[in-house]
Amino acid sequence: MHSVVVTGSGIISPLGADKASSFAAALAAHSGVGPAPADVAAWLPHIVVAQATVDPASLLERAHQGLDRATQFALVASAQAMADANFAAAPADAQRVGVFVGIGFGGSQTSDSLYHRFYKTVSDPAQRHKDPTVMHPLTVPRIMANAAAAAITMQYGLRGPSNTYSVACASSAIAIGEASRAIRHGYLDAAIVVGTEAMLNPGAMMGWNALRVMAKADPQQPSQSCRPFSLGRSGFVIGEGSAALVLESASRSQQRGARVLAELAGYGCSSDAQHLTAPSAEGQAQAMRQALQEAGLAPEQIQYINAHGTATEAGDVIETQSIHQVFGSATRQLAVSSTKSMHGHLIGAGGALELALSIEAMNSGSLPPTAHLERPDPRCDLDYIPLQARHGCAVEAVMSNSFAFGGSNVSLVARRYRAP
Repeated sequence: MHSVVVTGSGIISPLGADKASSFAAALAAHSGVGPAPADVAAWLPHIVVAQATVDPASLLERAHQGLDRATQFALVASAQAMADANFAAAPADAQRVGVFVGIGFGGSQTSDSLYHRFYKTVSDPAQRHKDPTVMHPLTVPRIMANAAAAAITMQYGLRGPSNTYSVACASSAIAIGEASRAIRHGYLDAAIVVGTEAMLNPGAMMGWNALRVMAKADPQQPSQSCRPFSLGRSGFVIGEGSAALVLESASRSQQRGARVLAELAGYGCSSDAQHLTAPSAEGQAQAMRQALQEAGLAPEQIQYINAHGTATEAGDVIETQSIHQVFGSATRQLAVSSTKSMHGHLIGAGGALELALSIEAMNSGSLPPTAHLERPDPRCDLDYIPLQARHGCAVEAVMSNSFAFGGSNVSLVARRYRAP
């Protein structure tokens, strides 16, 4: 069995165009939540979203301008992670390097544009001369869920397996866990793992609106509309962006003299098998226990959890209960926060983003807060780091939770790496 380490990470998010700016914004409790794009607001004027701070296309070469927005985000984040890891393109062991991607709604932007063009052509008399069935010949390659994985393999000449996971809100957390297993068991020596999502378009947002899970815009402070663990919370805010991590076996990283950010020590994954949207404390607890067991850590050895914390009425209470089940008396010294209060819910990209932020927190000793937590729900009684970041903390190990519709639960544990 091989130890798995993280040697690089990259972020493009509603908090910033890179890892440093995103983490700094999280520590400052800066919210990336704001008004929806005009084409969404025209139909859903009450919606707030978390848009990326920069258009990914503006950071890419011309050859990538026509790709779906989610793929563009993935290319930006992966480029940052590869540079952070000093990981060369087309490495000599390219057949031993994989690409693992998590995405919830593959090609959402392209799909929405396709249907918009079709129905506009059919219904607009001024366009009756056009054939509504004529679409761009690369429409399907842009929409396919594995488009981001394919683009990354070609960009860096990586010839190992490329796998795409679409498990709603747990997608990129599962991608990280499965990539780590492949390395741990010797099937691969390294992998770049990416979570990406871009669905801030009318079609997707109307679907989310129908679920009645999205936050109501705060009339005084729209940027504070997402309030995990708070009394009066009203739901989550959809965000967009990407995060990427470079994983390697410890031996490979040592051979090339790489800087190690963390050891990816534990991965737990479970299914509730009870309800399509309602969470289960037992299922969540099972995933957390599995992650701790694989990491060889006791509950009291975790100092910080980046909670799933979506700000839904049931979800926050159930997660609080599941953490109590697993950590017991250790909850007294456990710090927990939901960074979704600031960057929103990036669905398929959420797990990768939140693990990357957790590793930054561990290495810096500064824990991001749960922003806007002025009136805690009494049923949510953990130390949720309200309002302001906490600095100067001794952190040896962190956990990141991702719990998805469909009853999929994932917990990841990272710890400081101690070279043998």
